[in-house]
Amino acid sequence: MVHIDDPATQRANLGFIRAAMRAPLLSRSHEFALARRWREAGDATALHELTRAYTRLVIAIARRYRSYGLPMGDLVQEGNVGLMLAARRFEPDRAVRFSTYAAWWIRSAMQDYVLRNWSIVRTGSTTAQKSLFFNLRRLRARIEEQSGVPLDDAGRRRIAATLGVALGEVEQMDLRLAGADQSLNAPRGEGDEDWQDVIADGRPSPEQTAISVHDGRRRSRWLAEALEELSPRERRIIDARRLREERATLEELAGALGVSKERVRQLEQRALLKLRRSLCRRAARPADLLLEAADGATA
Repeated sequence: MVHIDDPATQRANLGFIRAAMRAPLLSRSHEFALARRWREAGDATALHELTRAYTRLVIAIARRYRSYGLPMGDLVQEGNVGLMLAARRFEPDRAVRFSTYAAWWIRSAMQDYVLRNWSIVRTGSTTAQKSLFFNLRRLRARIEEQSGVPLDDAGRRRIAATLGVALGEVEQMDLRLAGADQSLNAPRGEGDEDWQDVIADGRPSPEQTAISVHDGRRRSRWLAEALEELSPRERRIIDARRLREERATLEELAGALGVSKERVRQLEQRALLKLRRSLCRRAARPADLLLEAADGATA
């Protein structure tokens, strides 16, 4: 997936970068003073001065992710979000420079953006998968440089061990990074046929759908006729215990019918046996009583 900025956007990005690079650097003491003013007093002016000074850090980190084919301006915007999050969470009393603390938040924001937009297919969700996505190319290049041959199974095992992921995940990610997304509307060759024209339709055919509807109605009729053969008390038990979404308990039916729970269980089993015999008399073969899944298997 390749993203290309138009000329106007490129000029705007260049102007923003130049302005950011002209922002003065902050001394350690001034940086901490600004952070305290923002954290303790909510001074927006101090926040703006702090973040403007480190926009150059956002730009520097964004350049590292340009190889993924995403617009520089979008990477910078996502990095600015990370910079603002860092400013909100930064604790100056820990005596750590803001640039050191903010770099992690900036990288995290950009990496999330890359993972969301590099491909229309979700690339990685776990921490290990993200690490694999952003480090596979570097590790692959290093191993191929050392061995002098393309990456083989031994090299993939080294990468899996280094990053703490399964070998299968390395193989899958390697394939994902090797090829870009392909549109289903793209032609297969010189003809007019697209890739989507040869995708198999897994849905039931019109004939299968018509047969399924017909068989379902026949089973419903058989069941209604079989229920008519039960006594009123048996029908009540079957309805409450088998035909409702929220089934009644044996204890609830025992209280309503004035019998013991064991008696309700016996009546239920007797009614089920009657239903089974009645339905078997109506069906030409036992398979006619089974629901067929869409793939042709019985359920």
